[in-house]
Amino acid sequence: MNQIISPIPAFGPALPEIVLSVAALGLVLLGAIKGDGAKKLIDMIAIAALVIAGFILLEGTGRVSTFNDAFVVDGFARAMKILTLTGSIAAIVLSSRFLVEEKLARFEYTILILLATVGMMMMCSANELISLYLGVELQSLALYVVAAFHRDNVKSSEAGLKYFVLGALSSGMLLYGMSLVYGFTGSVTFPTIAKAVTGGHGSGVMIGLVFIVAGLAFKMSVVPFHMWTPDVYEGSPTPVAAFFATAPKMAAVAMTTRILIDAFLPIMKDWQPIIAFAAIMSMVLGAFAAIGQNNIKRLMAYSSIGNMGYALVGLAAGTVQGIEGVVIFMTIYLAMTLGVFAVILAMQVGGKRLESVSDLAGASRTNPGLAFVMAALLFSLIGIPPLAGFFGKFYVFAAAIEAKLFALAVIGIVASVVSAFYYLRIIKVMYFDAPAPAFQQAGIEIRGVMWASAAFVVLFVVIANPIRSMAAAAAKSLF
Repeated sequence: MNQIISPIPAFGPALPEIVLSVAALGLVLLGAIKGDGAKKLIDMIAIAALVIAGFILLEGTGRVSTFNDAFVVDGFARAMKILTLTGSIAAIVLSSRFLVEEKLARFEYTILILLATVGMMMMCSANELISLYLGVELQSLALYVVAAFHRDNVKSSEAGLKYFVLGALSSGMLLYGMSLVYGFTGSVTFPTIAKAVTGGHGSGVMIGLVFIVAGLAFKMSVVPFHMWTPDVYEGSPTPVAAFFATAPKMAAVAMTTRILIDAFLPIMKDWQPIIAFAAIMSMVLGAFAAIGQNNIKRLMAYSSIGNMGYALVGLAAGTVQGIEGVVIFMTIYLAMTLGVFAVILAMQVGGKRLESVSDLAGASRTNPGLAFVMAALLFSLIGIPPLAGFFGKFYVFAAAIEAKLFALAVIGIVASVVSAFYYLRIIKVMYFDAPAPAFQQAGIEIRGVMWASAAFVVLFVVIANPIRSMAAAAAKSLF
């Protein structure tokens, strides 16, 4: 008699992704039957699925793989997946009231967020080029639609179109680079590629690597593939911009880190200058281009570009300490960015949503709680101790110095000083300018995200050790 083998143990490492996929398919059916009236129920089920996926990840230990070693789950994947899930949960929470007020409450939105999250989690666990590309495309296809979700708004439609066209270009570059690497190494799996390039490689591998890095740079929105970011952030609905600035960035940084460390660490001296150049240009452009911005969403887009540059500083080091710094920095970046976008969502007067820096004038007198949260988050983004942002930059710059990348660390510190100008300008407007009309009280979900983010950045020194331990374990699992 043939023995029946359960597929669950084999697929166990991918259980969080399976949970989210099944939930998404079930919600499609529920939405088709109940219509948009079931939006609130769909949101609750989606959040529950994301939380369950997070708990499954927290229960895991060690390094496990499945699908013929194409999908791997280790400490690094778990850490970055939990950050990704946090960003996705926050995106659904922040959007619940917004979509109703803007008459955009369609059930497909939440399902697209779930499907994008499945793609992002695949990106974090990909151990070969094919599974990595599948994750990228699953994420991208959902995000193209979400960017243009406000289809009656010209800016939103334009944002979706720009993101789609440039995203398709980046996917083509990524795929072409992967084809070259496969052709010259004879394998798509990361460990085998690492063995193939050890001890020497041809120019074909290097050209393929350049194309791969270019495709990954677009997903992280680092210079010179950043051009879509300000327009997409400004044109997309604000909760969508908050989602773009958080969860996909976690997955993109995780994917870039994994492929460079797992597959191309033996030729680090070849890709290190490319990553260092992208880091420097992103930090500098993020610092200077945001100075003239009055729209806060565009300003946060340039801030995001700059912050991705800081994350690449740790990656450029190519050491355990550097990857540890990347994980810590991305954790702090997630909290800060979600908090700022929650504040932007709270900027509402008479049902009209506001996005200009000048709309925050005198907020310390009209909305003292909101002004305090925004000031704390902005001081953290600058890197003022003892707030969380200081530690994020400290760890990546320390890793760069340890790796003798002194110029990278110095330029990063200078860029931080320059970026302080536009962050401090917002604080000055809130605390010293004549008051603008007071904002109406935001929903409890928006206030919850605001205050949770502020508490994280202010009290980071209290919880720093567990986060650093998590980051250290994640970094060691890659080496």
